[in-house]
Amino acid sequence: MAAFDFDIGILGAGSAGLTAASGAAKFGAKTLLIEREKMGGDCLHYGCVPSKALIHIARARHLLRNAEAYGLPRIELPPVDFRSVRERILSVVSTIQRHDSPERFCSLGVRVEFGSPEFVDEHTVRLGSASFTARSWVIATGSSPAIPAIAGLSDVPYLTNRELFYLDSLPASLIILGGGPVGIEMAQAFARLGSTVSVIQRGGQILTREDKDMADVVMDSLAADGVMLHLHARALKVGKENGQTVVTIRKGDSTERVVGDALLVALGRRPNLDGMGLERIGIEIKDGGLVLDTRLRTRHAHIYGAGDVTGAYQFTHAAGYEGGLAVTNAILKLPRKVNYQLMPWCTYTDPELASIGMNEHRAREAGTDYTAWQESFSANDRALAEGATVGAVKLLLAKNGKPLGIQIAGPHAGELLAPWIGIMNGGGKLSSLAGAVHPYPTLAEINRKIAGNVFAEKIFSDRVKSALKFFFNLRGRACG
Repeated sequence: MAAFDFDIGILGAGSAGLTAASGAAKFGAKTLLIEREKMGGDCLHYGCVPSKALIHIARARHLLRNAEAYGLPRIELPPVDFRSVRERILSVVSTIQRHDSPERFCSLGVRVEFGSPEFVDEHTVRLGSASFTARSWVIATGSSPAIPAIAGLSDVPYLTNRELFYLDSLPASLIILGGGPVGIEMAQAFARLGSTVSVIQRGGQILTREDKDMADVVMDSLAADGVMLHLHARALKVGKENGQTVVTIRKGDSTERVVGDALLVALGRRPNLDGMGLERIGIEIKDGGLVLDTRLRTRHAHIYGAGDVTGAYQFTHAAGYEGGLAVTNAILKLPRKVNYQLMPWCTYTDPELASIGMNEHRAREAGTDYTAWQESFSANDRALAEGATVGAVKLLLAKNGKPLGIQIAGPHAGELLAPWIGIMNGGGKLSSLAGAVHPYPTLAEINRKIAGNVFAEKIFSDRVKSALKFFFNLRGRACG
């Protein structure tokens, strides 16, 4: 057997890479971790963590601004000092950074190096003047914002998620290209902080992965916060006039101009695979990611891909799942296959929109027979008490009565998705959820309610009532 410097080398210290490095070291493998910039990756420094901190700050201001709706005196709020917001975000990032530090991973037994790695051959990576060999490699270098080819865009200053959270001041007006999760979350947050926000979305709905009726719950909430949504709109060109950014859009046969002080580009991601010498060792890239088999292997069985470079689901939790799968295959030689059928996700707007399994759009595309059940938050006592009654839970059932998927548009939807994740992954029974006792009043009761509705239709049917009347001499209605 050839002698290698390391049992496994991991390129990238984001969610996938850190999961893989930690797992490999705990298995006892001699592990190398190489990172180009900062450990923690895009999620910690420019994505999930700062965005959720910002969303929480914006929600706090929104509650203060609407104090009268809760029976409190009206509060006159001063303008937001974004430098203070930035300091709060940085404090959260720095706290979490300690968990992702070189010192912590060294304590686990992982050697950490910084620089831009390049494959020399299928087992060797060059890092500056040094070279390292490993029996197996995991490519987990993440992704960067995709920048569209729009006339004039390259000549105009614009923001991406890398700059947005660290601004010196709050833009008086903000234009956002893209109606996906990042664009929509930031649209609402900045509107609540005091910016005038316009969103340009090419399609006819926001959050195109979702069913339209559920996405429209979020869209209506954004409109109530003052966000101007331009749907069926295509950006033709970008320019600068009188110190402001101007985006010319086409809607149908007409054109419009959208003007703002700042421009955010939120139109997807591209994998960070340039300059790594992948072509030198014959690793293919296609459709926005590495060409991988179901075990996350490239054409070289000892080189794996995980995280955003897969081109699959660009979520932190998906990256962690892939990193864990890749390292167990590489170290333990288990034939684990990736399975995205039950990959959950959540858009952290107010209300949130969370999902797992099939929605109606995907069920129709697959030709799957289903029935849809809905329960509104307007009938949930905790939601009523908190003034958070917008939204609903939608449950899709197969013909055999098993859950196909669940969507929740409402308060704390990401948390409320948890029991459905357990049921769908663990093969749990819907009847167990319907029969479980929940504390009152809680938002989680809505899950028991919609599950109970499925059985109530049968239990309280006219046929059952007739049988009970016959056997137990029940006399029926006492009123009306």
